[in-house]
Amino acid sequence: MRSLTRAEIAAHPSFPSIEKQIAKHLIGIHVRTPRLSRLKASHRKWLMTQSLYALSLQRTQDDPLSGLTATRFVEIVMKLGAASRNTATAFLAELVAYKFLRDVPDVPDRRVRVLETTEASNTAMLGWFMGHMACLDQLDGGNREAAAASDQRIFRIAQPYAAAKLVEDPIWRDPPDTIGHFLWSDLGGMVLHDLIARIDVFDPTAERTNIGPVTLAELSETYMISATNLKRMFKKAELENLLGWDQPRRRGDLWLSKSFLDDYFTWQSAKFAALDEAYRHAIDEIAETASTTLPHAVAADGPSAGNFGSASSRS
Repeated sequence: MRSLTRAEIAAHPSFPSIEKQIAKHLIGIHVRTPRLSRLKASHRKWLMTQSLYALSLQRTQDDPLSGLTATRFVEIVMKLGAASRNTATAFLAELVAYKFLRDVPDVPDRRVRVLETTEASNTAMLGWFMGHMACLDQLDGGNREAAAASDQRIFRIAQPYAAAKLVEDPIWRDPPDTIGHFLWSDLGGMVLHDLIARIDVFDPTAERTNIGPVTLAELSETYMISATNLKRMFKKAELENLLGWDQPRRRGDLWLSKSFLDDYFTWQSAKFAALDEAYRHAIDEIAETASTTLPHAVAADGPSAGNFGSASSRS
């Protein structure tokens, strides 16, 4: 079966409902691991997190200096323009301090610091991946979730492939201005998920979609965002008539405009398409291998191999 295209996903009548499903899934991850969510809740941090995780998965047992190193990570971040060198280095240090990354023991060259993801990081990333597989299954009746649950190689091959596709996709990397001022803010992505999760009845032709009562105080408490930051996010959207309340002083029901939702769903379709392509790539690669097992880590062919650095590089 071929991968679903971005256009097919965006146009699918069930896509808004699975967007609501994935939004609730991601909110659940945030509730369970709020500290980890804070480290990837801005789009900039999302790009960095997916990149470093892909590097970590590309570590191979026969090359002790392969995988995630500060040098490789900073090079990727600088290439993407996702952050400055100092910001990328500080981000790694933060992940180590919060025990989402740790040093690989017994590295033969002490000049090279090789890092790996911890169990907490692996659980969260796998949960993110499986949630998206379950949603894709609802679009075409597939069995991605069950297949990935039964064979861990699918995730290990697919995540680096999807990450490479997405960080180089201009549509995903640079979200539209209508939603960008949320996504570039810390935890603004969680706010968007919250708004989407509140959609009850959706009519794609309607100029406005009512999502019920929403208060900034509630969002601030739930996602631990300052009231000042929240007001800044919403004010820009309100001034551009992208969303608003049906009563003065941000009271009553909140509505989302058609252009706001169209841009959000189109942007999200890029992620789902990349993940579906990555899943198909993993299935094909596993089918082609003569062995029934793969090494501890597999560097996927295609985009991931070139864009996240060679596993044999010593940098």
